[in-house]
Amino acid sequence: MKKAAIFIAPGFEEIEALTPADVLNRAGAEVELISVTEDKSVTGAHGLTIVCDRVFEGKPIDEKDILILPGGMPGAKNLQSHSKLADLLKTYYDQKKWIAAICAAPMIIGELGFLKDRKATCFPGFEHHLKGAHHYPAPAITDGHIITGRGIGAAMEFSLEIISNLYGANKASELREGMVVPTPADQ
Repeated sequence: MKKAAIFIAPGFEEIEALTPADVLNRAGAEVELISVTEDKSVTGAHGLTIVCDRVFEGKPIDEKDILILPGGMPGAKNLQSHSKLADLLKTYYDQKKWIAAICAAPMIIGELGFLKDRKATCFPGFEHHLKGAHHYPAPAITDGHIITGRGIGAAMEFSLEIISNLYGANKASELREGMVVPTPADQ
């Protein structure tokens, strides 16, 4: 069973956190929502409060197949300021394990230097944070073990890109069909 961690900070973009959580769950993954605050309840950028599975502090985070960073403001800034999360991201990056970030969150991995000489996307206006990346305005891009997504409107494509990388293109197609998600060519 694949395991994913989605990190949640105050001001997170709700759809960018919950869409990957839902799609990964449909694929059969074990998804853990992890609050970077001292409270399991976290309120998003648009006033929705979710209850995470756990908080970051305390017991160590079990080994995951992928770490996911949703965007939103000030959510992405709040994730960026969490030093222990940055340390965890560096460990995963060094071990060439999957890391995914969408919307404003690619700025976090861009500022850490993870996107140098890679293809990447982000929310318009955050390109300068992608330090050395080759920016493309695509809904979702994979380069090596890094997946980036453009924004809220790309949350489903970003999620299916994650599935394609973790489970293969056939599983992503199966989920796309089952959820009646048009292919980009159909739109």
